[in-house]
Amino acid sequence: MTTNVPTTSVPPTLGVLLAGGLARRMGGGDKPMRSIGGRTILERVIARLSPQCSGLILNANGDPTRFAAFGLTVVADDVPGFPGPLAGILAALDWTAANQPEIEWVLSAAGDCPFLPRDLVARLHEARERESAQLAVAASGDQSHPVIGLWRVALRKELRHALVVEDLRKIDRWTARYPLATVTWPTEPLDPFFNANTVEDIAEAERLAALDDAA
Repeated sequence: MTTNVPTTSVPPTLGVLLAGGLARRMGGGDKPMRSIGGRTILERVIARLSPQCSGLILNANGDPTRFAAFGLTVVADDVPGFPGPLAGILAALDWTAANQPEIEWVLSAAGDCPFLPRDLVARLHEARERESAQLAVAASGDQSHPVIGLWRVALRKELRHALVVEDLRKIDRWTARYPLATVTWPTEPLDPFFNANTVEDIAEAERLAALDDAA
């Protein structure tokens, strides 16, 4: 795990980078390990979130040593069958409760989103507090991105019940159970939640990386 002092006056927040997907549309492998603009996508995600979070961990399944160069604690799902990002969020909540009990909030972010907003954590917390919400998620344009959000560690038992007992898989079905704040970012000059799902997306990511690096 990396540990940092957040640059904003927000509650201590642990960041979890979700990299547990199977990347079928890219022929398998780890999407965050693909390079754009001379840096891996994961390097870009870490650089963007490190100043905003109290620390970062990585949610990934399989051999954790493939991520050793990044210096992050790797936490695997403990719900079998690759049930999706909710399992990664649950793993992060459980890890935080066991290892950083003073932290009440976890930010989840997709490990293949290289252009995340620099004010992501601050704006999500601000909206959550303003709207007295239990959870907060990001959006851009007219599209919600529920995998990128704030999660209260105290809800981990309820989330485990939903995953294991109810077989719930979709994040928006989970968030619908709680007061939810949604924060929207503009999509120009680039969508901060662009993610590389296909080989073609990598070419677009190269173009966007040039814009982002010049900003």
